[in-house]
Amino acid sequence: MSQQFIYQSIAQTLEHQIKRQVFKIGDKLPSVREICREQGVSMNTALNAYYQLESKGLIASRPQSGYYVVYSHHKFPEIPEISQPVQDEGADKTEQLIADVFSVLGTETNVNFSLGVPDPKLLPIAKINKSLTRAIREMPHNGIMYDSIQGNQKLRNQIAKGSISWEGTLTEDDLITTPGCMGALSYSLMSITKKGDVLLTESPVYFGVLQLAQSLGLQVVELPTHPDTGIDIDILEETLKKQKVAVCLLVSNFNNPTGSCMPDSHKEAVVRLLENHHVPLIEDDLYGDVYFGNKRPKSCKSFDKSGNVLWCGSVSKTLVPGYRVGWIAPGRFKEKIISTKLYQSVSSTSIVQEAVGNFLETGRYENHLRKLRHTLHANSIQYLKAIGNYFPEGTKVSRPTGGFLIWIQLDPKLDTAILFQQALKYKISIAPGRMFTLQNQYSNCIRLSYGMTWDERIDKSLKVLGMLAKQMILGFQTNTIK
Repeated sequence: MSQQFIYQSIAQTLEHQIKRQVFKIGDKLPSVREICREQGVSMNTALNAYYQLESKGLIASRPQSGYYVVYSHHKFPEIPEISQPVQDEGADKTEQLIADVFSVLGTETNVNFSLGVPDPKLLPIAKINKSLTRAIREMPHNGIMYDSIQGNQKLRNQIAKGSISWEGTLTEDDLITTPGCMGALSYSLMSITKKGDVLLTESPVYFGVLQLAQSLGLQVVELPTHPDTGIDIDILEETLKKQKVAVCLLVSNFNNPTGSCMPDSHKEAVVRLLENHHVPLIEDDLYGDVYFGNKRPKSCKSFDKSGNVLWCGSVSKTLVPGYRVGWIAPGRFKEKIISTKLYQSVSSTSIVQEAVGNFLETGRYENHLRKLRHTLHANSIQYLKAIGNYFPEGTKVSRPTGGFLIWIQLDPKLDTAILFQQALKYKISIAPGRMFTLQNQYSNCIRLSYGMTWDERIDKSLKVLGMLAKQMILGFQTNTIK
């Protein structure tokens, strides 16, 4: 085992013991020398294990004394309840909130907790630039001509090889490239639905899905969703029995906005259930590579035996947001997707797809992901600690095990659309919960991104958000909003 994996293994063991309270808050951990002796590792390896725990906010060093536990999960807020969506439409408010939030996203002076991509500082910009230069130099005609309708062969080959991480068996011929994951979702819905069809999805759900469905004239039915395990399978089954459904769309791993991850057993059950009802499943697996555990969670596509799952992915959230490089493994709907792509875009942007293919081919992507996962995992713990310290009593927060988004549930009387406007005065942008539904609900919720580099500015901004929320609640109690 490499030194890198040895220190990670030691850190994971200690982290597990801390979270199970084998080591409680205030306890002193074994000294570095003791770790070296017990584990048979070098001083550098032992220190790296402690540095990793320290970066996650689990332990702290005391000069001349050693390392001590500073983490207590009892200080973290509770998780939100399972959603109970009502079909009481209010789409106009959703659209207005989305427009308000997007109007300030380009303001670099703001702390953009609402931004759904990682901080550029966390992305390997110089290395991807080298891959782009190589693509221009090596492609026929320097990449200015049309590419195959299915998309860049090198990229499709690398995605197919990578499917082994979730026990997929894809080949490059199973894949079609798209303009980002939204392109994959768009091609899917345009290919297999018609105006008036019913689309089942989670609630809350990414607002882009809602806007897309509305533009296609689809009826969106939002189903109860648990912040840990995703969609309620029993309610899904009841709904399939009661009404005619054209398609189901789910974010299987580290959902946007709640961060939920469907257990593998749930994924298999959903695949079989939809297959039995002859309802296609569009799987948005955009965040699957950003897991905090020891291995990548499976996809719904892992259990697909009949080609009923359209598996969609992208590198927009992990590598190059602006390149808009995505893909879809459409199963039995391949010819329909190709036809849709043909009249929507004719071809793909060949140079950027080749550049991403080059990057994946070198093995740099997995190295980058390891660093990104570590940073985001550490960030998630820092956010939970800050929210527990600064936000009003009774605040509830999801516990994502991957991705970079968390869902916060505040006092039922608090309107986070107003909180959004108040926070802007302090150059802080958040995503109000009402954006993630077409119904009149989640007005007391917000989605925050922990994809930025953790520093004092982020900590202070969370403190300000907590202060504003407390002031609003105090205003309700005194009938004077401050």
